[in-house]
Amino acid sequence: MECVFGLVGNGFAIVVADTSAVHSILVHKSNEDKIMFLDSHKLIAASGEPGDRVQFTEYIQKNVALYQFRNGIPLTTTAAANFTRGELATALRKNPYSVNILLAGYDKETGPSLYYIDYIATLHKLEKGAFGYGSYFSLSMMDRHFHSGMNVEEAIDLVDKCILEIRSRLVVAPPNFVIKIVDKDGAREYAWRESVKDTPASA
Repeated sequence: MECVFGLVGNGFAIVVADTSAVHSILVHKSNEDKIMFLDSHKLIAASGEPGDRVQFTEYIQKNVALYQFRNGIPLTTTAAANFTRGELATALRKNPYSVNILLAGYDKETGPSLYYIDYIATLHKLEKGAFGYGSYFSLSMMDRHFHSGMNVEEAIDLVDKCILEIRSRLVVAPPNFVIKIVDKDGAREYAWRESVKDTPASA
């Protein structure tokens, strides 16, 4: 029941993911961060099988870092998205990963961008996108309220509308979400939206 969504605003991109680690009918934890920093100006948000999600996103992160170490320049967001898509396409015919990705980044020349990459290696550049059961609600909210050139306050207000809609309408809605943003100043965590906190069990 994962929920990952993102959008592009005026000079920034935002990605949001639920933070539930779930298997079958069990919730193992509710503070699992599913948005990884690829480098200083890129974020990768993933949903899918937990093992595939962690292994594949770490593999992409290390290869992006290796490219920068070898060549002295970072990959652009477009290049990172195409590399990610290529690795998924190669694995698809051998040992496929069950992972869906939203990749957000900021480049000096082109500004912010958001890429949608699904488990069968489909790649699209979007202004707004979503994965998981929450996409049924977040996409409809973004269709209604999203417009090009949104500022940060408008975008966060829309993100909160999407989270509220998911929590109120999805029968097994995740309680907590993490919001991260990338702009000219770099990628960073913006906020958490928590309704359940993990607390240690009493002895």
